[in-house]
Amino acid sequence: MLPAMAAKPQIAIVGPGRLGWALSIELRRAGYRVREIVARSSPGSQRRARALARLTRGCRVSSMSTHLEADLVWFCVPDREIARAAGQMAMHGDWKGKVALHSSGALSSEELRVLRRRGAAVASVHPLMTFVRGAVPSLGGVPFGAEGDPAAVRVARSIVRTLGGYLFTIPRNRKAAYHAWGAFLSPLLVSLLVTGEEVAGAAGFSKSEARRAMGPIVGQTIANYAKLGPSQSFSGPIVRGDVETIGKHLRILQKLPGAREVYVALARAALRHLPAGNRKALSKQLKP
Repeated sequence: MLPAMAAKPQIAIVGPGRLGWALSIELRRAGYRVREIVARSSPGSQRRARALARLTRGCRVSSMSTHLEADLVWFCVPDREIARAAGQMAMHGDWKGKVALHSSGALSSEELRVLRRRGAAVASVHPLMTFVRGAVPSLGGVPFGAEGDPAAVRVARSIVRTLGGYLFTIPRNRKAAYHAWGAFLSPLLVSLLVTGEEVAGAAGFSKSEARRAMGPIVGQTIANYAKLGPSQSFSGPIVRGDVETIGKHLRILQKLPGAREVYVALARAALRHLPAGNRKALSKQLKP
């Protein structure tokens, strides 16, 4: 651990958006002092920072004028703003002995190099979790992908463990692949479910009816996947090699070309990775 850093460092959160909000709440719950909420000077950012500071018993400060007292500064701003925010804040105060983290899944710790030059240990620490307005997920059991200076990664590992998650390191040159993996797990999964709603509409269901009906099967499928693995949780006409039923699906989906494209892509992925009967016939039928 860095010299003079407490077992539970005081933390400043830069950016009171969805990630910054959830992380601040969880850090406070885990016994950390969230000393400062740093926000832009825009009214919306300042309003969110004020509300979050009240919840965490910290203080709201502006990114243009702050002199941070926290031991650790965690940047929770959009990827395109990380380097700019770090450069802006590098001009304020003494960074020697501090830790600076950002939470981009795609960008490396080099985004914070200006703070490293000022004496901070820096790392990227990304929670593999989705953060949306209106929901504050628990970070218990959540994996965090990290890379950067060893001292900063050590501090981050301790924090993540206290939050109930776990930290793994990822090489800088694999971050893009790591982030693409995350895209499949949440935003593209939502895209698949929305496509499912479209197909449900062809069967006569409204979107709200479709979402209500889809919940149990989607939840059970994910539970099966987690418990049994992909092969044992895969069911339906591809496993059975039911060429006739697949043909019926493709014919009706001709009226929904975008959904048909998604269906074919996923079915072909299933043929590559999962149990299938009549594999040759299905492969022929599922040509893009």
